[in-house]
Amino acid sequence: MSDVTPQHVGYIVDGNRRWAKKHGLPAYEGHMAGYNAIHEIALATFDAGVSYVSAYIFSTENWKRSEQEVSKLMSLVLKLLTSDVRILEENNIRLKVLGSTENVSEKILKAINEAEARTADNTRGTLAICFNYGGQLEIAEAVKNIVQSGVPAEDITPDVIAQNLYYPEIPPVDLVVRTSGEQRLSNFMLWRAAYSEFLFLDTLWPDLTKDDVTGILKEYARRGRRFGG
Repeated sequence: MSDVTPQHVGYIVDGNRRWAKKHGLPAYEGHMAGYNAIHEIALATFDAGVSYVSAYIFSTENWKRSEQEVSKLMSLVLKLLTSDVRILEENNIRLKVLGSTENVSEKILKAINEAEARTADNTRGTLAICFNYGGQLEIAEAVKNIVQSGVPAEDITPDVIAQNLYYPEIPPVDLVVRTSGEQRLSNFMLWRAAYSEFLFLDTLWPDLTKDDVTGILKEYARRGRRFGG
């Protein structure tokens, strides 16, 4: 494989429910399979030398799903933030959770703070979980912060907005990968994806493997990136 390695790979996790339906299982089993895949795919991506991995696991629009499905998803999020933080600690991975706090329970907000604190000094890579996240909302909240801080309109630049995003130290996304055959961003990392490469896979998210990660990074290495120049 080429030595061209992206700094930040973003995964749009898609196809869990279709995977469950395909296997004659309830939607929750699909989400559980997808949850397990996040661990494997993220670690394989870090193993390949990528420093930042983001995973879009729950959007601001996903609250519209059934109460039962949302409840099951929240239990998985809580598992990620509590008992499974040890996996990140063992692998020296820092956790950051990007998204709005609106509608999120105090229990999960507390777990987010504790998980981020537990992993804050880890240095091998950063896993950015996009939870209750929307790209448009992230930009809107950044602009709101800028206005509230009293920055004059003429001083608002793209750099100023970038500095007010959720965790601005997380760099732009070099490669956005979406599974399940859908070919759209669905409000993922709109600001950071301005010059991203895109890769759309027919594979359902729970079926993604370490070998797929190798193929994804080989495809990235073949691309000739352009930034408008």
